[in-house]
Amino acid sequence: MGILNKLDTHIEQFESGNIIITSADKLLNWGRLSSMWQMFFGLACCAIEMMATSASHYDLDRFGIIPRPSPRHIDIILISGTVTLKMATRIKRLWEQMPEPKYCLSMGSCANCGGPYWEHGYHVLKGVDRIIPVDVYVPGCPPRPEALLEGLLKLQEKIRNQSLARKTN
Repeated sequence: MGILNKLDTHIEQFESGNIIITSADKLLNWGRLSSMWQMFFGLACCAIEMMATSASHYDLDRFGIIPRPSPRHIDIILISGTVTLKMATRIKRLWEQMPEPKYCLSMGSCANCGGPYWEHGYHVLKGVDRIIPVDVYVPGCPPRPEALLEGLLKLQEKIRNQSLARKTN
């Protein structure tokens, strides 16, 4: 009887304390999605909307998304605008320099599928997904800042459900 009373008091203290029980995956994913470092790769008119999203009105910093200049420090590469064949080699090189886990967000119809230029331009890539894997597509020509925020929230949702210990599709 005395042992059970002591056990009951420990359980009450445990439940009323500031203790959180979670798995290592959930803790690491929370840290990763709360501090995503990104590289903006604005190639055309979508870059204006991307810059507007980073400005004070929409404020990407409140989501923990911080721009970094080096590909060796980033988690996300955000590609917006028309990807030419000449720029495709540079994007591929930047992608290879990024540390794992890495993510790509394609913004605008030009980055997603070549936009209106791929049909008549011999130099336009028909989507950035032909050279690097894309995690989230943000449609539009150009997409509104709200659409970019929605894409970033979808990417955070994807990161939240990932496991670093085992690869999941």
